[in-house]
Amino acid sequence: MTKWRHIAESIETLEGLALQDDLVAELERRRSRLSSPQPGIHFYTPTFKSFQTSEIKGCGRNAWPAISITGSDCKLQCDHCKAKILEPMTAARTPEQLWTAVEGLVAGGAQGMLLTGGSNHRNEVEYDPYYPVVRRVKDTWPSFKIAVHTALVDTGAAQRMEDAGIDVAMMDVIGAQETITQVYHLKRPVADFERTLETLVATKMKVVPHIVIGLHYGRLLGERNALEIIRRHQPDALVLVVVMPMYATPKRPFITPDPHEVGRFFLEVRETLPDIPLLLGCARPPGAAKTIIDTYAIMAGLNGMAHPSDGMVELAARLGRPVRVTPACCSIAVGEEVMALETEDKSLTLDIQTILKQEQQRRRLKGIQVVSEGTGGCCGT
Repeated sequence: MTKWRHIAESIETLEGLALQDDLVAELERRRSRLSSPQPGIHFYTPTFKSFQTSEIKGCGRNAWPAISITGSDCKLQCDHCKAKILEPMTAARTPEQLWTAVEGLVAGGAQGMLLTGGSNHRNEVEYDPYYPVVRRVKDTWPSFKIAVHTALVDTGAAQRMEDAGIDVAMMDVIGAQETITQVYHLKRPVADFERTLETLVATKMKVVPHIVIGLHYGRLLGERNALEIIRRHQPDALVLVVVMPMYATPKRPFITPDPHEVGRFFLEVRETLPDIPLLLGCARPPGAAKTIIDTYAIMAGLNGMAHPSDGMVELAARLGRPVRVTPACCSIAVGEEVMALETEDKSLTLDIQTILKQEQQRRRLKGIQVVSEGTGGCCGT
């Protein structure tokens, strides 16, 4: 048994977890080859849905809400989503409703928002009528951060986003034509996704693409091509999510992606993009598969994780990774937690010493070093 496997086995909530020994050994060898210290890891506590583990409590206030300009409507009706991710979001179907919604958010203490919406048949979200309101919001509250799920855009659309004051642009990068055609029901080539990324990177906005692992009905198909596209254009960060089969219909079912294959992809991503922050978004299959995926993400050196499984704080600490917690909403598949890239100083104090004391009392654990940073707040002590 490798050292890392032994560490994982010694954590009560991870005991008996079905990890692959050869993959754990490969992840450990990669770490041993690096001369740099272990990178810290941010755990993003979602405010978009209820969240709590024995180690971290979720943030009670809605600091990073999501607003959809189409409500729950989407023309594409992709097989993995069927617009379900839009349903719990705040609907603002007119520019006036968007302004009213933002006024309420600011009054309630929100620090930023995700602006999104359903796509038309060309995988475009029709934001143009809303840009004057976005500009007004940024002029009125300059510190209020706005992330946008862009879908596919051309140069003109990207420039209008930048001019409106958008802080962060996010998009899914799909690397397989079969997935675009069959899952997205979309008549656009892979080249359009790369062109959109290239166009966004040329602006002053922070650009954070997403790769949905297992997007082709639970199988990995275009992910490695998507990774190569991202490598060519070097965005500010990358969010990885894993498809959740719960939204699929019986006619087009998804399987749960193999968590070990997901873990190997994490290793490939980390080696391909050694200097780009990698974040694991909220969307992952539930249960044991999520815990395995999260464990591999910690071992692979991902920089951030939303909605961590029980045991991840202790695992990161025992592997020598400083831990920090930031309140950032996770809108299921959209990865709103990337907004924390702009607000690292907002990291909250985590009552990690109490957690470790309890663990030490139970199992007499010693030598765990955890760094807590921040100014306190709703998730703090």
